[in-house]
Amino acid sequence: MTTAVTLRSQSGRWILVATILGSGVAFLDGSVVNVALPTIGRDIGGGLSVLQWVLDAYLLTLSALLLLGGALGDRYGRRRVYTIGLVLFTLASLGCGLAPNGAALIIARLLQGIGGALLVPGSLALINSSIRHDDRGEAVGRWAGMTGVSSAIGPFVGGWLVDTASWRWVFFINVPIAAAALLALRHVPETRNPTAGGRLDIFGAISVTIGLAGAVYALIEVPTKGWDGLTAVAAVVGVAALVAFPLIEMRHPEPLLPLSLFRSAQFTGANLTTFAVYAALSGALFLLSLQLQQSMGYPALAAGIATLPITIIMLLMSGRVGALAQRTGPRVLMTIGPVICAGGLTLLTWAVPGSTYLNGVLPGVLVFGIGLSITVAPLTSAVLASVSPDNGGLASGVNNAVSRLAGLFAVAVLPVATGLSHTGAGAPLGPGFGQAMLISAAMCAAGGVLAWLTIDRTRKVTTYPLPGLNHACQDPCTCAVERGQGTTS
Repeated sequence: MTTAVTLRSQSGRWILVATILGSGVAFLDGSVVNVALPTIGRDIGGGLSVLQWVLDAYLLTLSALLLLGGALGDRYGRRRVYTIGLVLFTLASLGCGLAPNGAALIIARLLQGIGGALLVPGSLALINSSIRHDDRGEAVGRWAGMTGVSSAIGPFVGGWLVDTASWRWVFFINVPIAAAALLALRHVPETRNPTAGGRLDIFGAISVTIGLAGAVYALIEVPTKGWDGLTAVAAVVGVAALVAFPLIEMRHPEPLLPLSLFRSAQFTGANLTTFAVYAALSGALFLLSLQLQQSMGYPALAAGIATLPITIIMLLMSGRVGALAQRTGPRVLMTIGPVICAGGLTLLTWAVPGSTYLNGVLPGVLVFGIGLSITVAPLTSAVLASVSPDNGGLASGVNNAVSRLAGLFAVAVLPVATGLSHTGAGAPLGPGFGQAMLISAAMCAAGGVLAWLTIDRTRKVTTYPLPGLNHACQDPCTCAVERGQGTTS
């Protein structure tokens, strides 16, 4: 058993540097890719379906294997699995930047997601298992603040790289950061869970991965290819695998997803709210980036800066909202926040050709950022308060996976539902964009209703005090749910 170290010791500083750099590269990647999508589409062709796959390939393997990645770290060593994930993520990033066509880019993004599934759970686990308890809150706070910077500057850096160099540098930029993280990891002690044993739920991981892959393939490809043999087989196999997944989990002694967690109405409701809000978030930001560049003529840098107010508002508000949620309970805030998000998405229907940034884009971005800031921290509290302290890490991992799944399906389904799936590379989105924003707004509002009906108004949670909570405008759920290491009260 490794002895926990103080944050101010040499080992403590190396642990913090390694986890900030390693997770920071994943968060940076998550916030730069959207800005580069229109340029990628013009360069490699293939229309909107290729751009959907550029996002969904990564989300597919990441969301399906996230819980398995955490279990592997507990069993085989958190530093070892974290290092493997970082190496794979870096090599896949290099592959993305060198991809000669859409198919190669999608395959590299699939591998990036596998690396991310090994990397993302390990960051907070290394801090939690290696830093002395009295210093842990400060360590996680510093981690959150510094990784928040990487996500906040992502759209700006991505837009600048696209405009001045090439979209390929959006992926190449990961390489030197990851190399520095690997050097720092040499000084990080190894930790593992000595009680972890039994059979890994490999069949569960395979089932959910095949199920999601088949379902998403059919959703993306049917609008352009129709129900040919491959799409029909993918749909049938995908649905069958998804149906088999809960049956596998019920029979496995150590399932990836213990279905008993969903006996809690609050846990179920909080995750349904997560799905609704983050589906709206992911689908809307995906299409907004395309709308700004392809319909309104924004350069990539301007499109990246356009959504920066969301991150700034979250950095300013989320800590205060988290403290308020501890005093009042999460129910009211989780109800109000998604409704305000819905208002912001409705205002984004004004973002059309002929409008300016001030009257077409900024009002919706500001209102949406306020709503998201009110929602995310209480959502974390609700998830953690719905389970025992021993299951806090598992519950936050499930919630993280749900948020990724929401983005996966939103990017696949929203263009189909609004008639945008036939949009050619670089073509304006037309009236389908406004319809997509209204559908996203309705999903957010539904999330608020779900929260009101399912969240216990009396249950509160005490978590670590963190500066700069919930930072990533492209993926704000990531850090919020990973921080679930507090105790319920």
